[in-house]
Amino acid sequence: MLDFSMNEMLEMQKQLQDQYQAQWEPISPETGKNKLLWMIGEVGEVIDIVKKNGGEKVCADAGLRKDLVEELADVLMYYNDVLLCYDISVDELKEIYQKKFEKNMKRW
Repeated sequence: MLDFSMNEMLEMQKQLQDQYQAQWEPISPETGKNKLLWMIGEVGEVIDIVKKNGGEKVCADAGLRKDLVEELADVLMYYNDVLLCYDISVDELKEIYQKKFEKNMKRW
């Protein structure tokens, strides 16, 4: 895989949601805040790995690096759930992201 697109991630997350719709809370604006809270929890796990081991060790140790990337994948999964909850398309995100990027490029 040369590239891993937002569209691919979003589609994979839709498949997960379909697979576990009977066990998981539904994708809707009402559950979006819960998905955000779960995402923050996963960000905390990423921070714990780096805080406990240091950035250099995390980059050098294959096991720690695997743990870090796995937790970052969890963050992205919840991030994509948030996009699904609020019906945010990749095109909409891209448009706003580009505008924000351009604004930030001129900020300092």
